[in-house]
Amino acid sequence: MPNFVVRPISSKRDMNRFIDFVYDFYNEKDYPYAVPPLRMDQAETLSPKKNPFFEHGKVQCFLAEDPSGNILGRIAAVINGSYQEKYQDGSGFFGFFESVDDYAVAEALFKAAEEWLKAQGLTKMGGPLNPTINDTAGLLVDGFDRRPSVMMPYNPPYYEVFLKQYGFERVMTMWAYYIHHKYRANFDKLERMIGLLYKRYPGLKLRNLDMKHFDRDAQIVKEIYNEAWSNNWGSVPMTDNEFKHLAGFLKLIVDPRVVFILELDGEPVAFSITLPDLNQVLRYVKRGSILQGLPLILRNRRPGKGSMIHDGRTLLMGVRLKYQGKGFDAIVNHAIVKYGPENGYDGSEMSWLLDSNKPMVNAAINLGGVKDKEYGMFEKVF
Repeated sequence: MPNFVVRPISSKRDMNRFIDFVYDFYNEKDYPYAVPPLRMDQAETLSPKKNPFFEHGKVQCFLAEDPSGNILGRIAAVINGSYQEKYQDGSGFFGFFESVDDYAVAEALFKAAEEWLKAQGLTKMGGPLNPTINDTAGLLVDGFDRRPSVMMPYNPPYYEVFLKQYGFERVMTMWAYYIHHKYRANFDKLERMIGLLYKRYPGLKLRNLDMKHFDRDAQIVKEIYNEAWSNNWGSVPMTDNEFKHLAGFLKLIVDPRVVFILELDGEPVAFSITLPDLNQVLRYVKRGSILQGLPLILRNRRPGKGSMIHDGRTLLMGVRLKYQGKGFDAIVNHAIVKYGPENGYDGSEMSWLLDSNKPMVNAAINLGGVKDKEYGMFEKVF
């Protein structure tokens, strides 16, 4: 018999322990490159009262504990109503998975999530998603000796072994490409092409995010994002409330100098969002404390003299479907690496890029990007 139990959580105390586990697990000695998130963000993500995901989704969390009550691991089983409405393929998901290096613990956690999803009438389990593909998603499978960028996952190498041993198969690979201004590609050819685009479409105009009209521009981004990504693998449109929730978070940290909206005759047709890599600050925050983290973030939220931040993460980019294939993506991608260094960003990570999205992968390569990290999405059919 195993010397531990896996049980569903139902109390506020258990949820606090579920959240706190990452700060004990990812200690500096064993995992010097891990950057646990702010505790407040984790609590809000898992709160049905604060996260609009719960308007259509369900999450059941589980803890694995030894006889003394010490936590050995955790997992969440996830039902995404928006995903079900779009795909209707019987998929549930798992997320927030952590486990000590003991396959028996991981197996029991996977089993608990699987049985819960089965009871809801689902026939397969994918992930990891925390809790959706629009949140922190994917399993790190290569790049363990480097810190993750903001809102990107980190995990021990043995997680992939455990997933495969349980019967999961990798169904998608995602990449993080890093572009440093010293090693970016020769832009002469790209800039000539962009010059031709502006001649061919004289109504093109590239502008920055307007913080005075943030809500208006956020709505523009939402509409383009949901349309541009609609045919991508695993994509799920954000609801109005989900995007409003995300925009509220981004408004606190976004740098409008590296957020671009491309318009054609006044119609927004493409965008890109690069965020300051707050993980270069959050790595110094102990146990996800907002009291310690907020002052650090406020002092270092922009690159500049004395700032801890010198990199960004290109989080989102999209082109309206009817304008895809016209080269407009090159304009917003070029803007990232041209204007980033002028504003204190030595480099930027483009992440993540689906392996199946060859145009974006090729664009990252053509800009001088190099593969820095590899992530996987996994699935098990019941």
